[in-house]
Amino acid sequence: MGRTDSDFGRILRQNGLKNTRPRAAILDILSGEGQPLTAEELFSRLQERVVSVNLSTVYRALEALCDKELVTKLTIKDDSRALYELKRMIHRHHLICLGCKRITSIGRCPLEGYEKRLASETDYVIEGHNLDVYGYCPDCRVNGLNA
Repeated sequence: MGRTDSDFGRILRQNGLKNTRPRAAILDILSGEGQPLTAEELFSRLQERVVSVNLSTVYRALEALCDKELVTKLTIKDDSRALYELKRMIHRHHLICLGCKRITSIGRCPLEGYEKRLASETDYVIEGHNLDVYGYCPDCRVNGLNA
């Protein structure tokens, strides 16, 4: 069951943001994606939906959505682009291809047991962590891009 425009409007208002068409549309686009998108990709998708917006507005909207923790900003090593994804209640990690920059979500958290042991050993109350794993996808390896 998908969310409606009114659902995104309510989410925006509950988080202290004005319900604008670009913000709601960005949330809608990201909610349907299986992987993070760049601001430029979001801008293109907004244009396809005939949402009148310029690229600087997309960046400002993404910044506001990140500030309210509705969207997560990801950066890839050796890549100047930032990627954005809807912040879901699902804890995610990513495999990132250094060749084609494809991002694949890891289905489970490989640090869960380690995090518990570390908390026990250090007496820290651990609130979270980030993990992105870099390498070369099968397609890039076949094409010799793993040099």
